[in-house]
Order: sequence, then structure tokens, then C-alpha cells
Amino acid sequence: MQTNNALIAWAFAYTFATLTPPSYGDDLKKQAFESQPAEERCANLPQRMSDAWPDASTAITSQQWLTAQTFSIAAASASAVNLPAHCDIYAALKPHVGIDDQPYRLQFHIRLPEDWNGRFFFQGGGGSNGVIGDALGYNGVGNVPALLQGYAVVSQDSGHDNAIHTDPERGGKLAFGHDPIARANYGGLSLEPVTLAAKALIRAFYGQNIKHSYFWGCSKGGQEGMMLAQRYPEHFDGIVAMAPGFSLPRASIAELWDLKAFDRISNPEGRSPVTLQSLQGAFTNDQLITVREAILASCDANDGLEDGITGDYQRCDGNAVLEKLVAQQCPSHNNSLSCLTGAHIAALATVMRGPTNSNGERLYADWAWDGGFGSENWRLWKLGSSDGKVPALNFVLGAGASAALMSVPPVPVAENPQSIGAYIERYDFDTTANNIYVSSETFPRSPWIDMGARETQLEAFERRGGKMIVPHGVSDPVFSVNDTTNWWQEVNATHNKRADAFVRVFPVPGMAHCSGGPTLDRFDTLAALVDWVERNEPPAQIIATGSSTSAWPTRTRPLCPFPKYARYSGAGNPEDSRSFECATK
Repeated sequence: MQTNNALIAWAFAYTFATLTPPSYGDDLKKQAFESQPAEERCANLPQRMSDAWPDASTAITSQQWLTAQTFSIAAASASAVNLPAHCDIYAALKPHVGIDDQPYRLQFHIRLPEDWNGRFFFQGGGGSNGVIGDALGYNGVGNVPALLQGYAVVSQDSGHDNAIHTDPERGGKLAFGHDPIARANYGGLSLEPVTLAAKALIRAFYGQNIKHSYFWGCSKGGQEGMMLAQRYPEHFDGIVAMAPGFSLPRASIAELWDLKAFDRISNPEGRSPVTLQSLQGAFTNDQLITVREAILASCDANDGLEDGITGDYQRCDGNAVLEKLVAQQCPSHNNSLSCLTGAHIAALATVMRGPTNSNGERLYADWAWDGGFGSENWRLWKLGSSDGKVPALNFVLGAGASAALMSVPPVPVAENPQSIGAYIERYDFDTTANNIYVSSETFPRSPWIDMGARETQLEAFERRGGKMIVPHGVSDPVFSVNDTTNWWQEVNATHNKRADAFVRVFPVPGMAHCSGGPTLDRFDTLAALVDWVERNEPPAQIIATGSSTSAWPTRTRPLCPFPKYARYSGAGNPEDSRSFECATK
């Protein structure tokens, strides 16, 4: 398989004191403000905000009034959207010169629609961030962007710029991890100042307070949502933290564990660097289908219906799956494209149980056995795309992040497969893995403090009436759904068995990372969150549907709050969500 820095760059691409609002002494002053054309208010914002920012270093870098127009976007839900008339603003704050002599600053993008619904929407980031974002308010596959629903929307780059802060000798676009302030901003310190700046702009533009504030993010964006609920609970009424990377440093250990395990299929002694080729060839698609079929044969019927979806994944016994695979395994030199050898089964067992050190101490969660195993979205992270065009994202992004972001001190690893493979080879789960908990004079905050957001004490968020929805694909290959459900159980224990009053986790059977897989990945968590926050209607279920290109384009299912699952009632149309109930084991 051919790879180069262009492919690695593609992989990276794949993946904020409250300001007192204006005071009006009488209705005439308020009417005068509201009668000013929105376009003029937009043009006057730099002057209005010159001495009114919560952080004095903030400055608008550009602003323009955009009339209603069609805007092309690269998103799973659409190729273009019809934008409403709005004030489009870019701004920056908190500049600093890093220890690498590079200039850094937090940059954000905010869109203020003329027809505002009174709500604020913070759009979470993804991957290594480093891009300001489109501030359209993406909130799930197929859903109407928040801007089009009337929200004021902000996005941000978390304090570094991929176009500037790149060094091929120190992880490429991950080189910002060598600066402690840039690393901390990425971890979560950027969230509050950008939130406060955005809220100040909104008040200045509309002349009134925000009615409700919402955050929506997946992956790194999910980690940001968790960080807001745990460390900055006063700022948001509702948060969707989807597939949250809240154990990001520990998950990076799992990425390296998986890479080594899959590499051993062709490199059993582990004596040479891990290569993209060994990962690509570790499993054929037919072999991955064999594993999925074994999972379905063992677990599909647990929810009362054999339908290709392991609804009750919690009862799926991985040992039974492995025994089934052992019973039908090939001889070690069999050339079949579908059956597995002992090396395949051993690697699979190693990956699914999760990383441990030599004492058997768990370093990250194990993985759920689910009918979405081995999908193209799954293998893209673990092994690379089936056509060989995209390298394993765990290799180019995960291993690179481990070196540049998840270690104190950061490890300079060049942005090429040979250097990355050598780093993976020498990674030690007894010693190197501990670097996520280390701090130093230069890096006074450990990677776990910077990026870990797995706290279970959420009293402040609960006390202010905050609500959180946490969807998570059961076949997520990056962040384990078991880690998320384990966290919820710990929160539930900490909060006297009443965590579901303010936070609910919704496992999505078959779904990979944020979307995709043999699954129903279209569901509206933002609408469910608004109903919970504004009408006190907690989501007993969220209806999921398939896309027009999925295996089940007309199927609907309820997504159930953990630990419940969708169980077939035994009667009614099995393609209709009304034939299912959210049941307990």
C-alpha cells in the first residue's frame, strides 16, 4: 500500500466574567435599538465591543453581513445549505508566543442570524482541532444545522492553527503539543474564554440576554462537552457529548495496543516497526465478515429478534464468540479469504479485552461485542480503508497524538510511517503508558489533567438544572462504549442512583465513531435535549432511522437510555420502532 504525507494530512482532515447586557431605561430606547437594521448593528460591533469584552485581548478580525444565500459544505448530511441572513464574525483572543517560538491565539467564528430564536449553540471540534470551523451548528447526520433553526452559533480552533503550527519533525499538525499553553487550550482551557466572548457578542448584537445555551459535539467535541459540564458547569443548560473522548489519554494507549496486536498477525515476534502494510493486510474484509457473523449468531436474538442488530449487546458473551471462531478456524497456512487462523483469533481476543500492563492492571476499557464489528468505518481507524487509499487513523493520528500530546515530555516523532512505526514498536505499556499522568516544570499539567474529563462529581451542573445526552456507537473503534457506560454507572453511584435525572447515555448498536456502520445513525439529540431543558421532558427514548443508502432505509428503532435496551415486543412490524420497548435486563 502506498502512503505519503498527503495521506496523513487527509487523515487529520477527516477527523468561551459575564458581561452585563445593555440596559434600557425605557421602552423607547429598546425600540430604537431593535429598529436599527441588523446589517448596521453588525457593522457597528467592533466599536460596540472595543471596551466590552470579557477578555481585553479579544479583537474582531473580520465581520460582514451576509444576506440569505446557498452555502456549500462538506458534511455527511448535505452538500449545500440555504443560510439565513446573518452577521458573520471572526475574532481572536489570548495571543501568546510558545516555547517553540510560534505565535498562538484562540480564534473563533460566530454567526448571528437576523431571525434569532434566543438560543446559543457552541459547535464542538474534532480530531486535533486546529481549524476555526464553519459555525453552522452541525448536530448529527441528516439534522438541520442549528444556524438554520435560528441559533446563534460559535465554533473555534482551540488555540492553534493547522495552517501555521505544523512541523514534520514533531508530528506535523500535532506539533502544537510541544507547547504547554497550546496543549492546555486544546485540552479544554479554550472553552470558557470563547464561550464568554461569544455570549458577549450575542448580547451586544441583539440587545437582550440569551434564553438557553447549548453545546453539541462528537469525539473530541464530546470530550469538550464533558469538560464543560465538569469544569465550567455554569455556562450551558444542555450538552450533547456524543462518543466522548473524555478518557482521551487512556484511549491513546488502547490505540497503540491495538496496532501492536494487529501487527503481530504478520509480525509475531514484534521485532520490527509496525507498518501500515501489516495493518492493512491483517484482516481481509471477508474475515471481518466472519467475525461479525459469529457475533450475530451468538447475540443477535438476545433482544427478541434476529435482525442484524445486537440490541442487547450487554449480554453478548465475547468468550462464546471466540469459541465459535476457534471451532471454525483455518489451518495456519490456509489461503482462504474468509476463515481465521489462530493468529487472527489471538489478536482479536487481545484487542477486545483492552490494554493492560504486565501486572494485568487495566489501562483502558474493554470493547463491546456488537454487530457493527468490522464495518468500513470501523476498519478505517483500526486497519485502514479496505481499498488501501487511507492509512489506519489509529496509526497516523492516534500514535502521533500519543507522542506529541499524551506524554510529558512530548516525544518528537517525525511525520512519516517509518518514524511512527518505530515509536509504536518501542512503546512500553509498563513504563511509557504512565507518561499520561506525568507533569514537569515546563508542563505543570499532566496530559490526564489537560485532556481527561471523566469526573463523576457533577453536582454543580445538576444544581443549575443542566441536562446532558451522551449517544455512543456500540461499535465505536476509537472510544469504547463500555468506558462511557462505566462512567455513567459511577456517576449514578455518586449521585445516589439518580443520575438519569440529568444525564442519560444512549448506546447506538452497530454504529461506529459518530456515524456509519450497519446501524441506524439518524436521530435528533438536539431536539430531545431542548425538550428536556425547556419543557422538562426527559428522553425516555430517541427514535433512530436509517439513511437512504443504509441496509435498512425504512427501519426505525428506539434508542434507549442505558442500561435499558430496545426489545422486540414479539408482535407488530419488526421494522417499526413502535414494535419495541425500552426494557431492562
